[in-house]
Amino acid sequence: MELRTAASPKDVKFYDTKRLREEFLIEKVFRPDEIYLVYSHIDRIITGSAMPVGKVLKLEAGDELRARYFLERREMGVINIGGAGSVTIDGKTYKVAHREGMYIGMGAKDISFESASGDNPAKFYINSAPAHMTYPTVLIKPEGEEEEGVVIIQDKNKVELGCLEESNHRTICKYILPGQVESCQLEMGMTHLEPGSVWNTMPCHTHDRRMEVYLYFEIPEDGFVMHYMGEPTETRHIVIRNEQAVISPSWSIHSGSGSRNYTFIWGMVGENQDFDDMDGVAMQDLM
Repeated sequence: MELRTAASPKDVKFYDTKRLREEFLIEKVFRPDEIYLVYSHIDRIITGSAMPVGKVLKLEAGDELRARYFLERREMGVINIGGAGSVTIDGKTYKVAHREGMYIGMGAKDISFESASGDNPAKFYINSAPAHMTYPTVLIKPEGEEEEGVVIIQDKNKVELGCLEESNHRTICKYILPGQVESCQLEMGMTHLEPGSVWNTMPCHTHDRRMEVYLYFEIPEDGFVMHYMGEPTETRHIVIRNEQAVISPSWSIHSGSGSRNYTFIWGMVGENQDFDDMDGVAMQDLM
């Protein structure tokens, strides 16, 4: 597990490109037959992946957590952006297809990941946060019929925003949030930009009550997203390629523009779960 420390905005304004990338970019999120995790001191979020190809991958706590098992004091969200796979939790197996997700509550002990086919492996993207109580473990599907242990994303949580004229026509699909999938602090979802649109989270904002991590994907090999961060009057940028993630402190804006449309997963942790709790930044105030 890789460790990243917190950063002050007073220091970040002096970072060069190399230092910005070292501190905030997770360059290779998915690694074949490996569970790869980054532990950030910013709200203690853990971000990473499990990409089983030729074997089953078992989640271990590691020395960094000083815990008997990974979710002894934590909760976890998972979204699969690869081929079909399965997650086994304390002996119960959940089949998790492309773009389906899971919320796994605190106290789950034995967690493993497997792909249905090594030729098209699952890519389980992971966000984990400290937890204070146990909420039910559920499989999350964008569509279908609800059944025991399965939650279907509600229509009100599939929000179409923006327009082509402003290059930000997008659909936000909220997976983990109060009223649909309960958690202690973790929220997760996915935003897809329509063809011809390239801007996300613009007009931009900050939110001191929580931090955020973005995973950008569905970007062609020769494409990129220019991710903007920093204080509104001290903005910086990081060039993001396909299936790379970026850590966004609570004091930082977090928006992007791409060479074409793309999709990203957002994960938020902190003390406030109100999705609309944002400190907006006027376009004319950006510098």
